[in-house]
Amino acid sequence: MNKSAINWPIWLGGALLVWLLYALQSILMPFFAGALLAYLCNPLVNMLMKWRFNRIAAVSTVFSLLFLTITTALVLLVPVLWRQFIYLESKLPYLLKWINRKGIPWLEKNFRLDLDRLDMKLISEWLSSYWQEAGTAAGNVLTRVAQSSVDIMSIVGLISLIPVVTFYLLLDWDKIIKQTKELIPRHIDPTLTQLASECNEVLSAFLRGQLIVMLLLGIIYAVGLQIVGLKLGIIIGLLAGLASIIPYFGFIVGIISASITALFQYNMSLDPLLGIWLVFAIGQVLEGWVLQPYLIGDKIGLPPVGVIFAVMAGGQLFGFVGMLLALPVAAIVMVLLQHAHQRYRQSTFYQRDEPKV
Repeated sequence: MNKSAINWPIWLGGALLVWLLYALQSILMPFFAGALLAYLCNPLVNMLMKWRFNRIAAVSTVFSLLFLTITTALVLLVPVLWRQFIYLESKLPYLLKWINRKGIPWLEKNFRLDLDRLDMKLISEWLSSYWQEAGTAAGNVLTRVAQSSVDIMSIVGLISLIPVVTFYLLLDWDKIIKQTKELIPRHIDPTLTQLASECNEVLSAFLRGQLIVMLLLGIIYAVGLQIVGLKLGIIIGLLAGLASIIPYFGFIVGIISASITALFQYNMSLDPLLGIWLVFAIGQVLEGWVLQPYLIGDKIGLPPVGVIFAVMAGGQLFGFVGMLLALPVAAIVMVLLQHAHQRYRQSTFYQRDEPKV
């Protein structure tokens, strides 16, 4: 029988699956988010099951701990962040004037630069139009809420589905993996299973490690900047920790924004900058010597130059989302390249002797 006649149902099923994903993309968000959370939380569930928890008790325990952690963080952080946002809003006009009157002249004097002044009229017009548009948008949102509450309820419903989907995916995770594995053709099952296992090991360790590194760096920066007296220390510290999901980006964003804020807060005095730079230096030392080696290690297998290239390539191809996904994709690609390299070393083409003359 012709092979194409045998394979056409597979191609038809694949095309149908792609079409369904495209047609249902508006409602797939909670399922993708739930699958990602279940993937990240499953090792914790498995660890609890080794301590004689059953599956339901382990999943419930992980969910309870996650809920308590998020609730506690919100209760502690939201009031402080709100006060700092109010302070930032009140000082923003003075900061812009300070940049024109003192910041730019100081840079020109010390670094022999020729910089243009900020157009305060243009910035004021932009801010006015922004707030006007924001007010109009808020009014439109309220109007739409009153007129089309069904759409709002559907969005809220989709978001509220995420923990539900995550819970039930965690309950059936092992069963889902087993049923998926049974669909793999037998002749490629060993190779594909090994590739999937190695990709899962690298990717899960990297994602969980990177999230913990982001959290700890945000805490280190926020606490350190508050200790040295920076009034926007918590906002800048948490922002730097969040931005560290992209390598080196968090450090750059944090130290530049903290330095500008300190110069404005302390009226161009350079002494406070030493404390701020010390905070970020300590953060970088801890990240490079403690957090990264112990929480992530060399999971990706890329040198620093390769990491920078992967991030820049992801940004060039797919924008900010590409920068976020660059390292996870690079981790999977490195696993595949290692297997391809092994296959090449075992091939007859590589091992063939040079023909005798």
